[in-house]
Amino acid sequence: MSTNADLFAALADPTRRAIFERLGESSAPVGELAAHFPVSRSAVSQHLRVLRDAGLVSSTALGTRRVYSVDPRGVAELRDYLDRFWGVALQSFKNRIESNRGVSDA
Repeated sequence: MSTNADLFAALADPTRRAIFERLGESSAPVGELAAHFPVSRSAVSQHLRVLRDAGLVSSTALGTRRVYSVDPRGVAELRDYLDRFWGVALQSFKNRIESNRGVSDA
């Protein structure tokens, strides 16, 4: 099980984040991903390992290749974490509007 820190650390690297975003568009094997980035296939494999260890991507064996895709469970963990802040932000905004409404009505 990964922690929130693991999820954000995995996405902190710009190349890794770009690989993750590309996988969000469609699943792909390492070779296909490597063709889109200015790093070696080996480097893409290392980035995928970090993303997989963080729970953000999963892989499936397809013949002799591994096809990588975004793991919805990892994305759900990120969303759950961020949603906590969103709820607080919305409540603060509501409180601010309501308190300003009382001031303008006076």
